[in-house]
Amino acid sequence: MTFLGFLLLGLIAGVIAKALLPGRQGGGWIATLVLGVVGALLGGWLGSVLFNRPLTEFFDLQTWLLAIAGALIVLLIYGMLTRGSAKTRP
Repeated sequence: MTFLGFLLLGLIAGVIAKALLPGRQGGGWIATLVLGVVGALLGGWLGSVLFNRPLTEFFDLQTWLLAIAGALIVLLIYGMLTRGSAKTRP
């Protein structure tokens, strides 16, 4: 997979992961997209380590599932880290 293809995969996986998570998450679209790319990296790494299935082709279902799962993990961790840091407005 090319570098641009991997970035596009991560961006879309981040949007899908944010849509799948219940409730309201902090962070804007740029944060979601960056976390999606990081999640795709995590999903590819976990897939290769745990299942011997790295991210291969852009149009492969396994690649998309790993990227979305990684993005979900990263978004959950990000949500736990930033949960108490949001300032309340009157």
